[in-house]
Amino acid sequence: MKRRALLIALLLAGLWGAGLGYLHWRGNMWFLDRVEATMADVRTIIRGTATPPDLITIVAIDDEVAKGEGYPLSRATLSRLIDELARLDPKIIAVDLLLVDPKEQQDDEALARSLGRSSTVIAAAAVFAGGKQWIPPEVDGPLVRVPNAERFLMPLPAFSAAAAVGVVNVATDQTGTPRFVPLLFRSGDHVEASLPLRVAALAIGAEPEVEPNRLFLGERMIPTDLGHLLPLAFYGPRGTIPTISAAAVLAGQVDGGEIRNRIVVVGGTVTGGGDVFPTPFDPVLPGVEVISTAIAHLMAGDGIVRDRHVRLVDAGFAVILPMVLVALVAWRRSAIGLAAVIGVLLIWAVVNVTAFSNGMWLSAALPMAAAAPPVILFGAVQLWRDRNRAQYFATQSRLLQKVQASGLGQWLAKHGDFLQEPVREDAAVVFIDLSGFTGLSETLGPDATRELLSVFHRLVDEEVTECGGIVTSFMGDGAMILFGLPKPAADDASKAANCSVRLSHRTKAWLASQPASISSHLGYKIGAHFGTVIASRLGGESHQHIAATGDTVNVASRLMEVAASHRTELAVSDALLRMAGRDCELHKSGTLHGPIDTGIRGRAGSLAIWLWKDTEVATNDCSSRT
Repeated sequence: MKRRALLIALLLAGLWGAGLGYLHWRGNMWFLDRVEATMADVRTIIRGTATPPDLITIVAIDDEVAKGEGYPLSRATLSRLIDELARLDPKIIAVDLLLVDPKEQQDDEALARSLGRSSTVIAAAAVFAGGKQWIPPEVDGPLVRVPNAERFLMPLPAFSAAAAVGVVNVATDQTGTPRFVPLLFRSGDHVEASLPLRVAALAIGAEPEVEPNRLFLGERMIPTDLGHLLPLAFYGPRGTIPTISAAAVLAGQVDGGEIRNRIVVVGGTVTGGGDVFPTPFDPVLPGVEVISTAIAHLMAGDGIVRDRHVRLVDAGFAVILPMVLVALVAWRRSAIGLAAVIGVLLIWAVVNVTAFSNGMWLSAALPMAAAAPPVILFGAVQLWRDRNRAQYFATQSRLLQKVQASGLGQWLAKHGDFLQEPVREDAAVVFIDLSGFTGLSETLGPDATRELLSVFHRLVDEEVTECGGIVTSFMGDGAMILFGLPKPAADDASKAANCSVRLSHRTKAWLASQPASISSHLGYKIGAHFGTVIASRLGGESHQHIAATGDTVNVASRLMEVAASHRTELAVSDALLRMAGRDCELHKSGTLHGPIDTGIRGRAGSLAIWLWKDTEVATNDCSSRT
């Protein structure tokens, strides 16, 4: 039953992980994006900064150039800047500025001529309805999930005729951090490449070939995420990619080595320009550096990979991790089990961070979402079952304590093989019985009889427990008491003698507290003996009880008859009195007579006994103790 429950739990955990993994593979786990973004930032910081490839230089339209030329730059100034850059022989000039509005005609014409003199790429922008990148579900083929724009903001025709055009939009998460650069955009049937893709294609000299979940630039394969998104792995804070001021270029102060045969990206970094993004390394990374990072990934192939194959690995972790953790929770709910769970989680975390640092973006949020609910639910069910089981065993233990004496019940719980074989050992045996109870019960009725016996049994149990003995059985209106189980002790006889005296005092006071109609009909008698008994378990497989048999038990029982025949409360054997010693209660209270040689019914010969009479004055307080 336990194994079947575990198999069901493992199957459900695996199915849950498989369902989430399938949604992730399809790109429908948007509700985990914030968690994944946070975990991506943590892993990026753990990975640390990296050295960008020596391919790109950023020419910044910064505060310095704004002071001298104003901001935004005039078309004439921008034309001069491009001419100065072209003079230094760059490979490509990419302008991360939107040139969508007409200015002074002569300035626009000058800028168009400047753009046409070099290999240049200028920016366009995609406008999305409601500000979101919407993907119609009916689109299929290599352009499935490509961002679908409402329209494009294209450069003026004069500019787009002189230079290539690329879209500069980036895909940000809920925190505003750019995680991807879409390489393709669509608006109806019209498709535009991103500015990074245009730049890389011009630099390599090959048009991109589009296939599902990847692109080819010449012989270079570029793995992409769903919708042809290029994941970004930032190199560091602003300035990590080599950056020079446009003011220095305009002033002719730039060494040609910083420009020659490099991709030059012109963009704004001026304070208050607004084109900044938060990243793990920098809260205000300029947009031109985001675009430059994407260009570097395309050119050097040093980006981070997150494609359908990686998502399939994520789905595998989403299935395996919850099943392993559930199995470990079921294996041992202890410090070892907890250590094993923590160990598996640490191994997974190390694998995840190591993969991220080496260019593979494994999801962190997905396995967490796949593992947490099954493990928590299964753990809660296990705790609930354990609690119920503990309550059950506690109840059984309480029942056992009622069936067996408390000390013996605790011993049995720890030593399950106790008395599997009979054991001969010395012990003290005490019997107590109410006189006249049978006739009285006929007039009391069942309820009153039961209540009277219940009080008497409780009285006996309290006194015996306090004296260190065990009640092996209640026999109607009497009880058999043993001193020497579960292990014999040197003072067993002394305890038995003291218990006999205490039982006499307590029973006498209890009877005195009863109404005359009861107390006038009841008395009590006690017999006690010391010797060898045979202790064993009696009964069948379904029920067993601890029993003590032998001549010692029989003699102790017959001594009650001796006490009754001599009109005294207690008859105790000389063997027990000698073992109890002079310090026992029999010598300190009441009246002790003997030894007397007395015949015992059913036993040959005579036995030396002592008769003890309780001389304590009984009170009506049935709880009085000595």
